[in-house]
Amino acid sequence: MSATLVLTHGAGSDADAPLLRALDEALTAAGVRVIRYTLPFRRERPHGPPRPGDAARDRAGLREAIRGVTDGPVFAGGHSYGGRQATMLAAEESGLVAGLLLLSYPLHPPRQNGNLRTAHFPALRTPALFIHGARDPFGSPEEMGAAVGLIPARTKLVIVDRAGHDLRVKDLGAHVAGEFSWLLA
Repeated sequence: MSATLVLTHGAGSDADAPLLRALDEALTAAGVRVIRYTLPFRRERPHGPPRPGDAARDRAGLREAIRGVTDGPVFAGGHSYGGRQATMLAAEESGLVAGLLLLSYPLHPPRQNGNLRTAHFPALRTPALFIHGARDPFGSPEEMGAAVGLIPARTKLVIVDRAGHDLRVKDLGAHVAGEFSWLLA
């Protein structure tokens, strides 16, 4: 049985985002089944960011999608907001997934370095692979390194040179597919 990744999007997009499509293609070619999942807030409203009250419902929807996978190891992840919701869900329910793929984790809002989104990190017992742009305004490589150190589970931080929050760089899908094998080990 092959692994399955339930992959979700950031606050400004949906499961058809170019980044998610590229990762789907590369990971599928590497033998990983990918389920691109659109979060409930986006199904409700086609535009605009999630509202503060959306997060719990988004995690509940993600939980349902994960539990719908019936064979092989299941991984969860996402870009930015979607990855944050995956980490929060995994911290709430240890053992729900075998690992996390986190793309551009939104460590803090741009220019608000003191407003860290890491309160749940010490409760995270799930292996986590972070893929982060060197120029991401939501967290510098140094800030990400310190934050990842708060997680008691096995972690890996991969910094993508010249990439911002959108991770638009050539061959990112192939690069992430190669790094994903770390989660499978």
